[in-house]
Amino acid sequence: MMIIQFEKRSSLALLMVLVALINLCTFSNAWSYNVVNFGAKGDGRTDSTQAFQTVWSNACASTKPTTIYVPRGRYYLRSGTFNGPCKNNAIFIRIDGTLVAPSDFQVIGNSAAWVVFRHVDGVTISGGNLDGKGVGLWTCKNSSISTTCPSGATTLQFSNSKNVVVSALTSLNSQMFHIVIHGCQNVMMKGLKVLASGNSPNTDGIHVQMSINVAILNSKIGTGDDCISIGPGTSNLRIENIICGPGHGISIGSLAKDLQEDGVQNVTVKNVVFSRTQNGVRIKAWGKPSNGFARNILFQHIVMDNVQNPIVIDQNYCPSHKGCPEKASGVKINDVTYQDIHGTSATKVAVKFDCSPINPCVRIKLENVKLTYMNQTAQATCNNVGGIAAGLVQPTSCF
Repeated sequence: MMIIQFEKRSSLALLMVLVALINLCTFSNAWSYNVVNFGAKGDGRTDSTQAFQTVWSNACASTKPTTIYVPRGRYYLRSGTFNGPCKNNAIFIRIDGTLVAPSDFQVIGNSAAWVVFRHVDGVTISGGNLDGKGVGLWTCKNSSISTTCPSGATTLQFSNSKNVVVSALTSLNSQMFHIVIHGCQNVMMKGLKVLASGNSPNTDGIHVQMSINVAILNSKIGTGDDCISIGPGTSNLRIENIICGPGHGISIGSLAKDLQEDGVQNVTVKNVVFSRTQNGVRIKAWGKPSNGFARNILFQHIVMDNVQNPIVIDQNYCPSHKGCPEKASGVKINDVTYQDIHGTSATKVAVKFDCSPINPCVRIKLENVKLTYMNQTAQATCNNVGGIAAGLVQPTSCF
């Protein structure tokens, strides 16, 4: 009996030694940089831009996995441009504090982005807050001098990058788009909070374009524009477990901005709650020639709570109603499925398909859709669309 106990203790001791050795090896093969040690100050006033840039340069030049740590505090960042390619593909950025943009919107108002990562591989951002300080620019845009306002900066942009993860991040009050994914592959966004006033112009929550294999999961998004917008060249996109509102819903498009344009395909949007948004699930294209397309789209398990336009395909998109092209849209829309969508519409027409006369929408499917308006069955309207209805569909399909 004593021999058995001795053997157990020896095995446990050996296991503990092995774990310690593994941890030691892992530590010896990784570098960690605290931005405070490089001059950053979390007082919300001191410009910490150079400290962040120096830390990034060191992390990017390292041949070993690297951690960048931003402790609690408010760090004023005039701008942040973090370029690759780097010598390693495992940079972990842990943020416990808040990055704060300039209060004067003119400082970054004409920049494409406030914080931008270009040509990076294997970057992970976890936690923290990004305060875009966009209220001043929104006020300018909503005023009588709106034509003199800068367009505004995106808060966080990833460009031409791959294997990116962003989790548990909060983006507040962006000047323009909150997060942009452009020209990327293998990107995961999860557990995000994206927040701006419902009257903040052009503050899309997450915009994806020219990217492949992107997932947006388990997030709450409320803005003055699309919660999620999907631009040309997007394929293999998964959007799941999203709360959207206020905002303009989840939109594919607008498409047909250009004659030569990459299409959108293989998009899944599921388990989404839209609360008092302008739109629910929408595909929008300008009424003009284009070789673009939208196909293989699935909208599934969706709840509409007092949404103005729950289901929309609009191939005569022209938000200002001024200078509209008024031509037939060249975008081809096909193989779009709406499955298990229910709730309430804030307008009588809950389903609107307004498709191109020269490229009608085809193979559109409504399955188990129930939308009501003021406790009554809503209405559906169709132009140039063909498809099928299955299961209970209310309002009655107009195919």
